[in-house]
Amino acid sequence: MKIKILVKVFLVCLIALNSVAQKSNITPVVDQTHPDMHWWQEAKFGMFIHWGVYSVPGRGEWLMYQEHVPIKEYINLANLFNPKDFNPKEWVAKAKEAGMKYVVLTTRHHDGFCLFDSKVSDFTAPKTAAKRDFVKEFADACHSAGMRMGFYYSLVDWHYPGVLPQGYPVAPATMKILADQAHAQVRELLTNYGTVDILWYDGMSPNDPEGWHSKELLAMARKLQPNMIINDRSGIPADFGTPENSVTAQSRPWESCFCMNRTWGYAKYDRNYKPVHELLRLLASCASQKGNFLLNVSPDGDGTIPVEQAEILSNIGKWMKVNGKAIYGAGPSPVIAANLGMATMVGDKVYLLIQRWPGSTVPLAWIGSKLKSACLLATGQYARIEQLGDRVWLHDLPQYPPDPWLTVIELTFEGEPKPSEPAYN
Repeated sequence: MKIKILVKVFLVCLIALNSVAQKSNITPVVDQTHPDMHWWQEAKFGMFIHWGVYSVPGRGEWLMYQEHVPIKEYINLANLFNPKDFNPKEWVAKAKEAGMKYVVLTTRHHDGFCLFDSKVSDFTAPKTAAKRDFVKEFADACHSAGMRMGFYYSLVDWHYPGVLPQGYPVAPATMKILADQAHAQVRELLTNYGTVDILWYDGMSPNDPEGWHSKELLAMARKLQPNMIINDRSGIPADFGTPENSVTAQSRPWESCFCMNRTWGYAKYDRNYKPVHELLRLLASCASQKGNFLLNVSPDGDGTIPVEQAEILSNIGKWMKVNGKAIYGAGPSPVIAANLGMATMVGDKVYLLIQRWPGSTVPLAWIGSKLKSACLLATGQYARIEQLGDRVWLHDLPQYPPDPWLTVIELTFEGEPKPSEPAYN
């Protein structure tokens, strides 16, 4: 008798719990990697664009926070933000020239200013001096050029009271306003501008995925743009990791974003530019560890990419035209040459990206396969190969590196490239 009573109680509880779950409309955790990451992992190289009202004074994108500018003063920048030279077709052309395969634009940074038309905010380009939807113009330029495009969106909005300084608790009422606005604006971005390939979140402050309703936000994004990939900065792992200004390999898809100088947003007097050879080293380092490289540009208040940045992009593009086959679709190589620099593998080809040119003979070791040919990509010259066991010498090469930035040698093996044992870094 007691057993029957217990069974009935159990069944009643089970039915009640099921009813509560249905009424609460619980959204399941959605954090699985997108099934089609192939195009992005093949691409390897993209352009990041930080641009907004902060580009007018030209002291970086954290101006409002770092200089503690009151919102009533800061919003006046929107009355000065009317870029006559904005031409997204030129931005896309520069990205293509550099060998980049996708472009990610900051549609809204932490200051809350939207480059797009939003029904839930008046602090937008279409509703202030510019009277233009820059995101639409950017999206149209990307689509017409066949360029994959992404939208950066900062969750936090500094111009709400009680949000600054960052790191402090935010009042529940303010948190609700922030979350509601973020959900509405992400919906606008993913509804009004055609195909979006990448959603790049940032600025999850406070660090509270439940407060932002990040699971629901991700589910909505997946529904609106099913083929879009999403980064990890909304508190959900999603599709790819995003180490910033560092090359930190991960076991999942990942992308390192870097600024060319010291700031993401336009800073007029920041001349601390990384040289071309250093940026190419970072690109190669990412590719050799199956990662992507997202390189930032920072147009000025008129919409012009600074001449130094344009020149860097042009030089990277010249290198990529000759050596891009060592980058696109690349992953780690089983054959390494730590004494020379880095190595990637694409298909059955191994590419040595040589930072320390040794002279007319290039020595390798720990090679477990028969080397068939070694071609210098910069000149098309083939080396004379000497192989003794797992040691290899590439003879009759130039005494000095033929590429001023990063010299690449393409290795072809008889069969599958393999290391000898033990291979080591």
